Amino acid sequence: MSGPVGLAIVGCGTVSHQYLQTLAGYPEDVRVLACADLDPARAAEVAEKYGVPDATDVATAIAHPDVELVVNLTIPAAHDQVAADVIAAGRHVYNEKPLSLDRASGALMLASAAAAGVRVGGAPDTFLAPGMATALRAATEGRIGTPQSALLIMQSPGPESWHPSPEFLYQHGAGPLFDIGPYYLTALTAAFGPARRVVAQGRQAFPARTIGSGPKAGTDFPVEVPTHVTALIEFASGPVATLVMSFDSPLVRTGLLEITGTEATVALPDPNAHRATGRILRRGEPDWSELTVPAGYDDPHVGRGFGVTEMARAIRAGVPHAASGERALHVLDLMLSIQESVDSGAYVEVYSTFTRTPGGS
Repeated sequence: MSGPVGLAIVGCGTVSHQYLQTLAGYPEDVRVLACADLDPARAAEVAEKYGVPDATDVATAIAHPDVELVVNLTIPAAHDQVAADVIAAGRHVYNEKPLSLDRASGALMLASAAAAGVRVGGAPDTFLAPGMATALRAATEGRIGTPQSALLIMQSPGPESWHPSPEFLYQHGAGPLFDIGPYYLTALTAAFGPARRVVAQGRQAFPARTIGSGPKAGTDFPVEVPTHVTALIEFASGPVATLVMSFDSPLVRTGLLEITGTEATVALPDPNAHRATGRILRRGEPDWSELTVPAGYDDPHVGRGFGVTEMARAIRAGVPHAASGERALHVLDLMLSIQESVDSGAYVEVYSTFTRTPGGS
């Protein structure tokens, strides 16, 4: 086939707006044909706002004759069933993170897709952004010497002060590790490849949280997951990373991801953003230097959902896509291993792996 890949958006919540804004910048690669949501009014509102031809139910969107790739933006607990329905219909699927809630379901998703001859992709896609890709090349192509370690920190008071429906972010499959961790850990897989083992500790500051904005402001809801996690991650290629993910800190500190080698340290851009650039501090130099994106690579349209475009291009070209289900499953496995180490206090081996695409990502 040729021409733009036909898309359906399933799940028309907050993140769908970011996806649709990005996808609109790539009309030669993708064409959004349908929006679907459990709330028909929300699907209709999103479709009208972004000029999507059809607003319908999930089953009809998946079965649309011109849809080749379904973008699954449902809540984490629904990822598996929606993806299974998409694969059964013979369509490719791109899941928001995390890919699944457990290893077995994620592995079944990939196996089912392979048997059906379709692809699975997975967020996050920020490791493909021009600034991040430039910084990753600096970290992996000799400019810092031999990579040795990484430091990753995200800490905040939590999203309930601004998010009108934050309950799902504190349920099984979310929390700071599973909600924000994928951005940082996916970037690390692009730098170091697969992880080998982890050891971690975690805690929960409050048994309940209070919604701070929107129609449910003042409503309390229970917390089901650790809201502060610290981990050491050993990668098969040798480096070790220190990870801190927290919704318990009055001090907001986000986007800290540094990779240190024998000759320099690279400060990568915020892995939860697409438009920032990185810096490098070389041994013996007093100040950081900016890592400029090479001419011709600073894509003005890149944003959340760019991984869908990258996957669509790979489908047309018949080559592997970088934001793969295999990579997303490894990141899920890594996060589950961290959670298991929090629960047991012991080292946990990470057995999954993934194939890196040409260029090292």
